[in-house]
Amino acid sequence: MSKLKIQPLGIRVVIKPLEQEAKTASGLYIPESAKEKPQTGLIVAVGDDEEITLKVDDVVIYAKYTGTEVKLEGEDYLIMEYGDVLAKMLS
Repeated sequence: MSKLKIQPLGIRVVIKPLEQEAKTASGLYIPESAKEKPQTGLIVAVGDDEEITLKVDDVVIYAKYTGTEVKLEGEDYLIMEYGDVLAKMLS
């Protein structure tokens, strides 16, 4: 992934939402209209506040229907406050 030309301010982060699987475990395909809004994403930029403990490339779970949707370089991203991130996925 190329480095985005965006720097969130303060306690904000930029997240690339990770899309759901298009197929269920039993093999059924899920139409776009039935998919839920993603709640996991990849951190691609972090603000300059010292309170933020997340790093670029962390996979996180965030609150549903939060953040501001933006399109950068043809891709969809969310800019949200650090407090709207609920958890960091551990590898």
